[in-house]
Order: sequence, then structure tokens, then C-alpha cells
Amino acid sequence: MRLQNLIVVFLLLDCSSILAQNKQLLYDFMEVPQALMLNPGARATYQWYGGIPMLSGISAAAGTSGVTVNDIFANDGIDITTKIRDKAIFGMNFRDEISGTIQFEFLNVGFRSKNRPSDFYSFGMYLEEDMITYWPQDLAILGFEGNANYIGSRFNLEHLKVRGEVVNVFHFGINRKLNNTLRVGVRGKLYSGILDVSSTSNSGYFVTNPGENNLLANTLVADVEVRTSGIDGLVEGNQGVSQTFLKRALLGGDLGLGLDVGFTYRLNNRTLITGSLLDVGFIRHTKDVKNYTLKGSATNEGISIILPGDLEDPNRDFWQELVDEIEELIPFEDNRNSYINFRPTKLNASLRYNFGEPLASEEDCECTSDGGGLKGRQPEYANSVGGQLYMINRPRGPQAAFTAFYMRKLGNFLALKTTYTVDKFSISNIGLGMSMQAGPVELYAMADNLLGYRNVYASQYASFQFGLNIISWGRK
Repeated sequence: MRLQNLIVVFLLLDCSSILAQNKQLLYDFMEVPQALMLNPGARATYQWYGGIPMLSGISAAAGTSGVTVNDIFANDGIDITTKIRDKAIFGMNFRDEISGTIQFEFLNVGFRSKNRPSDFYSFGMYLEEDMITYWPQDLAILGFEGNANYIGSRFNLEHLKVRGEVVNVFHFGINRKLNNTLRVGVRGKLYSGILDVSSTSNSGYFVTNPGENNLLANTLVADVEVRTSGIDGLVEGNQGVSQTFLKRALLGGDLGLGLDVGFTYRLNNRTLITGSLLDVGFIRHTKDVKNYTLKGSATNEGISIILPGDLEDPNRDFWQELVDEIEELIPFEDNRNSYINFRPTKLNASLRYNFGEPLASEEDCECTSDGGGLKGRQPEYANSVGGQLYMINRPRGPQAAFTAFYMRKLGNFLALKTTYTVDKFSISNIGLGMSMQAGPVELYAMADNLLGYRNVYASQYASFQFGLNIISWGRK
């Protein structure tokens, strides 16, 4: 595969990602069955549900912690080259990122066990794309300004970090109520990898110092690797892209295993603690693998010509000799070695306090308890407030988000949730989610960072989720 094709793949992953996504609006929003995907130990109160194929479980997000479209292209009278230099080249650092996830649910079904009503099972299949690109600060400066004004300064190759993948996920989960205080769940996952690109463990540097034989000496020390799987078959394969894509999605790609676990614990009738750990797993890439490496070290002072002897051969190519010498010291090679990538593991935890008018209980009866204790069955309430922690494992370490939320239920037909989230992308992220029930049909829609829609081009983060389900609550 040619190098320009690899660059195209990086751009496609970057542009088509619509952040492994923090779904704080959906988390513990149990009027929506898809909340079980964020916590397999959540309160499953349905008799059964089924997502409408191609219309349920669609979610997407886009985020940047650095420059925005408006920063570069705003009609403000400033030269675009100046804005690129000030806002991007020198305005961002190696911890800034563009990251994203898009999920598309093909199947999601859940049902309660007849023999053991405390057990609830769910299964399905969804497609996920996850991408993260860190800003290559030193390499951007070197490419934009060159090295003339940076004699003695090292340009760090470790700043190059990127990862992107497309994977189809098959899953099966069990949710069990152990007693009136504790509910737990587990979900097994089978991953079928479609394509993967990663370059996350690079090291080395480029530096220019005063030379001995010439004015300047350039030194490159490199240990760089780009690993790919599934790219050649899509870019240069004889089969159609759609046919190859579908085959890999249906267990014809690189396979892996994963696990989700979660719980819900009642401190009392009004206070709940929840937690989940998602995508503890890996994918082993063995098919259509091609890796690129640049390893070694070299110092050169340019082309050295000793007169008059070196000019006696008019056919001598001094430039090619220099290139060959550098390539011998720092060879650019490729291989077909298999590799393992671990999934971006996610952690959710929340504390929730219910208040207001008691509603129908989750056990489908009108129940109360005495003194706020845990005797008997617990009711639901019209209002809830709380806080949530979200963390995800990323190439530069864990990334966290903190959310405060308020929920309001209007009978059995409408539930609303609003959130305020602080994370790497925004300190003013206000979101709103809605679940509307009309008979057995449930429609939900959610959107984040609503203040950013005043000027979407200046926003650093945006996300949405929506879906359509058929639900049987089994209420009496």
C-alpha cells in the first residue's frame, strides 16, 4: 500500500468520526433500554423490549480540545496564515486532541426470564468507530517553520499519536436483582474488527546543531511504528468495498473478546449508587496486516564534495548517495506481523437522590416503606438529582468528565433529563434528553452542549443520540 493511501485512511477516520463518547444523558436513564449498554447492572424494569432496526441506538459526537473551525475561517479580517500559525501551530500543544465515536445499532432485544423473574437478558449487535488524534506539536512547528530558527532545539517524535478503528460488536448480557439493595449485571462481547490504524508508542527526535565539516549537522533518532489492519483490502482490494466491509463485520474480520460489568446499590429508598466498567477487552489483528517502521539513528552534514577529485565522474549522483546512506542507518521498512490492541476501557459511576411524589414502583405495584428504610419493594419518584463520573483510557492516560444532573418524570409518558458537564472539551456543556412513551412505542432524543449551537463552527464539542423502541413494562 502506498504511503498516500495510508494518509487518506487517516483523513477518512478523522473526518467521518462524528470522542469515545461520554453518554452522560443516557447513563441511568432507565426509561430508555439502551441505558443497559452503559451499565449492565442498571435497574431493568421492563418485561421485554426491542429496538426498531436501523432506527434505534444511533449516537455520534465530535470534539476538539484545541482549535475550532471558527478560529481559522471566521471573517474577521485576519490573514488565514496568521490564524493557522497563532491558533493551531503555536496555540495547541501535544495534549490537545480531536477524538470521536459513532455508534449504529442494528439489533437490540431484551426480555425477562419466565423461570426466574429477577433475571433480565439482552443481546444485539452494533457498529462502532472510535478515533483519536493528538496534535503533533513539534512536528507541526518543524513542518510550518522549518529548522533554521531552532538550532539546538529537539523536535520530539513522541508527539505523533493517533489511533482509529471500525469494529462490529456482538453482545449478550445478564442483569440480576440479588435483593432489595443490590442489582448486578455482566455483558460479554465478541468483536469483529473491520479496520484499524494505530501509532501510539513512538519515540526519538530531530535536531540541528552546528557542524564540523559543514555549517550544520542534522541528527535523527527514530523509533516510529504505524500499525494497520484491514486497510489494504479496502483501498486496493479486488472485491467491492461494501462486500469486504460486510464480510468483516459478520465475524470475517479480526476477532476479539470483551466484557462489561456493572451494579446498582440502594443506600435507602431514595439514594442509589451505580457503577460500570465497559469494554475490558482486546482485538487480535492477524488479517490484512501491514505495519510500517522507521528505526535507527543518523547524523549528516549534507553533501560533502572534495575538489577536484569528486567531480571527475560526471555521472556521480551525490544526492542519491546521501539518501542511500541515511536509509541504511534509519531504514523505512514494512512487515506483516500480527498485533493486539486493547479496547478503550470506560468507567462510569454515579450517586443519585430521588425526591418528590412517589410513582409506580419498579416491581409494578404501589408500595411504600417505613422510615425511609429498605423494607418491602421500593417506589420510583418524580424527581432525581445527582452526580456522575466518567473516565476513559486513552493513549496519553485516563481522561475524565464530571456531570451534575436533574431528572423529572411526568407520569408514565414523559421523562426529561438535563445535565451540566465539565471535561477536557468544555466547562459549559449543558445537555438535554427526553424519553416519550405512546403505548408500547418509546422515542428518545438527546443532545449535548446546547449553548454551542449558537455558533456551531465555534463549538468544541457536539453530540446527539436518538432511537425508537417497542417496550412492554408489564405494569398492572
